Amino acid sequence: PKELIKILKNFGFVEHRQKGSHLILKHSDGQRAVIPIHQGRDIPTGTLRSILNDADISVDELTKYL
Repeated sequence: PKELIKILKNFGFVEHRQKGSHLILKHSDGQRAVIPIHQGRDIPTGTLRSILNDADISVDELTKYL
């Protein structure tokens, strides 16, 4: 999750708030992304695709930052 948060920040997202184990990031154009923060666990593929879809970021754009 830390790498994904860093990448989303590179796309212009900022930390808005955290509720429990979920971090909410917002973009200046109104988009938001909710990132589950669970110690020692990776984000499942389907959840990652959903986060990218909400953030309007393609998988190709994401891989450029990895």
